[in-house]
Amino acid sequence: MCGITGFIEWNRDLTQDSALLLTMTETLGKRGPDAGGTWISGPCAFGHRRLSVMDPANGAQPMVIEEENHVYTVVYNGEIYNAPELKQALQQRGYHFRTQCDTEVLLQAYIEWGPDCVYKLNGIFAFAIWDSVREHVFLARDRLGVKPLFYSEIDGALIFGSEPKAILEHPKVEPIVDAEGLAEVFVVGPARTPGHGVYTQLKELRPGHAMIFSRSGLRKYTYWQLESYQHEDDVDTTASKLRELLRDTAERQLLSDVPVCTLLSGGLDSSALTALAVDYYNRSGQGQLHTYSVDYVDNDKYFQEHSYQPGADAPWIQRMIDELGTQHHWIRFDTPELVEALNASTEARDLPGMADVDSSLYLFSREIKKDATVALSGEAADEIFGGYPWFHREELLNSGTFPWSVATDLRSDLLAPEIKDWIRPEEYIQDRYQDAVNEVPKLAAETRREARMRIMSYLNITRFMPTLLDRKDRMSMAASLEVRVPFCDHRLVQYVWNIPWEIKTAGDREKGILRKALEGILPQDVLYRKKSPYPKTHNPAYLNMVRQQILNILDDSSSPILPLINSAKIREIAASPEASSNLPWFGQLMSGPQLFAYLTQVNHWLKTYKVIIR
Repeated sequence: MCGITGFIEWNRDLTQDSALLLTMTETLGKRGPDAGGTWISGPCAFGHRRLSVMDPANGAQPMVIEEENHVYTVVYNGEIYNAPELKQALQQRGYHFRTQCDTEVLLQAYIEWGPDCVYKLNGIFAFAIWDSVREHVFLARDRLGVKPLFYSEIDGALIFGSEPKAILEHPKVEPIVDAEGLAEVFVVGPARTPGHGVYTQLKELRPGHAMIFSRSGLRKYTYWQLESYQHEDDVDTTASKLRELLRDTAERQLLSDVPVCTLLSGGLDSSALTALAVDYYNRSGQGQLHTYSVDYVDNDKYFQEHSYQPGADAPWIQRMIDELGTQHHWIRFDTPELVEALNASTEARDLPGMADVDSSLYLFSREIKKDATVALSGEAADEIFGGYPWFHREELLNSGTFPWSVATDLRSDLLAPEIKDWIRPEEYIQDRYQDAVNEVPKLAAETRREARMRIMSYLNITRFMPTLLDRKDRMSMAASLEVRVPFCDHRLVQYVWNIPWEIKTAGDREKGILRKALEGILPQDVLYRKKSPYPKTHNPAYLNMVRQQILNILDDSSSPILPLINSAKIREIAASPEASSNLPWFGQLMSGPQLFAYLTQVNHWLKTYKVIIR
């Protein structure tokens, strides 16, 4: 993967802004430690940082192709998994290639098909292309939003970047946050409303969207969205099609010119991808697959089963190692490391995030990067197949809000009275929830139950999944590691979207159809293991450290968070049994300790980014 940035101003020659462009580009250095480049021509300035994965010797960016005085230039972050087929199609049309990288395939595809090229891409991507013929810049983001793309349209200029930090370096953009931005942080966070950049002057291009910036202005449009239609396949046919889709997407995403590994938790999703990878490696003679898992010092001593975390992973990881014969790497972190990395993970997101769930992935990615450059992850299967508890609990299904974030009263109580009055937490979250429900592509003749499950699936794919994809992208790229997510193949997501709930839960199990599709690929005990989320620390030392951290912030009169929060309420929680509660206030993993950690991240963000509230 890579980092891209740039700006376009039609009424200026930007050649004098080379230093600014370089500064913006260098903020993305961790996304692309292998090379960097800038390109300026008239009103357009592009910057790129490269993480070399395919054809490391070639493929430098920005990549420029000149044809009969026509100039096409691309900066691109991602992987095009059907690049070989596209390249062959383009060669048949007379195109010639000088590299083996997918960047050139993307640019030549644009030259041939223009903006319609996005309809032909299978992959994860965010890119910008300067087209001197049409005299515009074309920008697009992949269908599920695996790769990020932020932008700011201000004073007639378009400024864009893979991360907010690049855009915030531009003098036109200030780190201003208004009432809506604060509501995103304190009411929706660590999730974000699609398209929302939190900073007032910042937006995010939504998944499946493209935009064209020309002298006449900015035009955004949707090029892909979920479509609802009747599912015609029976259970066995559905399972068979899923098996082939999974195999195809996994094998496409194993292609690389640098070392590839898989993340292995011993759960259904990661075990499936690892088994498919091992099978592919065995058939193609690529040797032993490396796998990685994460855990925490003394977690075995303090782990307690509960409804959101039903079992430890280690025995199941060992089960899969023995079954598949992978070269496994056991990675463990201690409490002080997790706490210390909270600030680094905040800066990787440019926003407060998922507390130690972020910091552990950041540390985990750093360890993996010592041996590998590309990893496959089972992320997104639960959103797509309906694996989370809120798909199966009536009180969460019918909560009338985002089921992973039902503690609106608690969040509201954490705010200073004047801030609560300003951002109106209950009203804000209800409006965002209703916006999401209104987007759902409904299907006629569905029962009330079927319609409810379709809404729940849509909420998870478009609202919860992006939070985890953001986390995966920022934490891994902060360690210069590319993580691929085969379950986000748009063909797979579209197919599963229309599978009726009774087939999705075949065998009366969550993700039942996925389990059936994987029969013969995974051992039966692993195949029907109860779902367990990404591991978190259960060491009471973590609670003690983050609780003390937030108390220290409350005691420091210079802490920028103080005017925004109800300090007395936070002190009350810190002194009560709620502090160690296992009841999540966000997702499955963010409970009492993570609340304190999140607030410390908010404070660090406000201070480090010199956030202006107005």
